[in-house]
Amino acid sequence: MGLFSRQKGPLRIHVLVRGRIGEGWIDLDETVRMPEGATLGALLERKDAVGAALRDAVAHSPHLSHTLMWNGERCPVEAHRERALADGDQIYLLAPLAGG
Repeated sequence: MGLFSRQKGPLRIHVLVRGRIGEGWIDLDETVRMPEGATLGALLERKDAVGAALRDAVAHSPHLSHTLMWNGERCPVEAHRERALADGDQIYLLAPLAGG
């Protein structure tokens, strides 16, 4: 291994979930670590607040599963569930607000 070779290690993924989802309000802004090779599906299945927030958002507000943003691009969950995460990825779910 050369002096400047990148060592493999856990990925850092920034997850932001905000808005009224189901009966409650979710306000989550976390950077989580995932093992190399982890997918969006694995992120959704985490057994912590991040996984719970993502699962709740997709389950209680189905339109959010089509408007997930991955590094600034719209990324429907079902079409990208098996897509591998990369270090520094940003995953956002922002529920729309309504009122007047």
